[in-house]
Amino acid sequence: MDQLVIEGGRPLRGAVRIAGAKNAVLPLMTAALLAPGRHVLRNVPQVVDVRTMSRLLQHLGVRVESVDEGRTLYLDSSLLERVEAPYDLVKTMRASVLVLGPLLARKGRAQVSLPGGCAIGARPIDQHLKGLQALGAKVELEHGYVTVKGASLKGACLRFGISTVTGTANVLMAAVFAEGRTLLENAACEPEVVELARALQQMGAHIEGEGTEVITVDGVERLKPFDWEVIPDRIETGTFLAAARMNPGEILVEKCRPADLQSVIEKLRATGLRVEENGNSLWVKGEGPIRSVDVKTGAYPGFPTDMQAQMMAVLSIGEGIGVVTETIFENRFTHVSELRRMGAHIQVEGRTAIVKGGPWLSGAPVMASDLRASACLVLAGLAAKGATTISRVYHLDRGYEAIEMKLRGLGASITRVRV
Repeated sequence: MDQLVIEGGRPLRGAVRIAGAKNAVLPLMTAALLAPGRHVLRNVPQVVDVRTMSRLLQHLGVRVESVDEGRTLYLDSSLLERVEAPYDLVKTMRASVLVLGPLLARKGRAQVSLPGGCAIGARPIDQHLKGLQALGAKVELEHGYVTVKGASLKGACLRFGISTVTGTANVLMAAVFAEGRTLLENAACEPEVVELARALQQMGAHIEGEGTEVITVDGVERLKPFDWEVIPDRIETGTFLAAARMNPGEILVEKCRPADLQSVIEKLRATGLRVEENGNSLWVKGEGPIRSVDVKTGAYPGFPTDMQAQMMAVLSIGEGIGVVTETIFENRFTHVSELRRMGAHIQVEGRTAIVKGGPWLSGAPVMASDLRASACLVLAGLAAKGATTISRVYHLDRGYEAIEMKLRGLGASITRVRV
């Protein structure tokens, strides 16, 4: 098992290039199930979740070819041999449930083990199943598996009970072959959903309204393969901006999309971070005391829940008191106990964390509990006095591409060791 060892207190200077978005590439990979032929995905991030999804698609019969050091994937879905996604392949990644919609649309049937992933709350898939049922699918839950069946789906008007990114993506992919018109109300507006819709449009789907709360889909009979470039990862971008705020120095963040994380940029500017936008790059400089701010997570374009833990690390060395309210997941404060081990003053009351800033953090042995908590602890270690050792960094590898190498390129003292 790997650990990260960080010697804190180093200034961060230089340029860092943002990888493709994990949360965009995974639904795009499953969209390849909709049309036989050879699909092309470019700017693919080198993260564990992509490898897990590749194995799942291969199990279903997709030929997966990785070239250009993994930056490009060829997905040939001409022959789908199976419609079942077993537990062993999906237990570590909740996004595996995204094969439900496209398999149902193309094959009329899909069976998927109830998904795993980060331990940050219940994260039910009831909204996925509600949407598929509205299109005419029959749903069965038995022995830890969900089975959906529907040989001829019909367009419908459905409203999601909550804003759900994977639920919107799943039902959207199922609806492209549904006869007639489908209206998805209270649909997720996240950039990753928009990218999926636009890739489906390139394939020949008739979709309107992506990026709004009402998406319209007029069913078609067939689709063609796509050739698509994955958008930059807005959460990786935000993580490096937070690192810049916690450490002196200046960073040029290259190949990013500032428009996708304005809520994060605004909050970090409020803490005192200097930010200059220039096309697809951001120049940022962290200097002076960190001003505490209040943060409330919300559906896009609100503050992303995937940046909540990193922002808490920033506030832990701020001046004053910041209040962090988590509205998306009910159990996303697992990083708090580890930050406390490093000297952070944080009090949790339900879904609210009250962060009293202090002058510094102290390096300590800590343990990651989920993907974004891992990033939070890396940021804390970079700013802490002394050495920090982070265990269970396999969580980090699910969503960040070679983060320790990128940070070393900026001057950080961070090393991966195997124990």
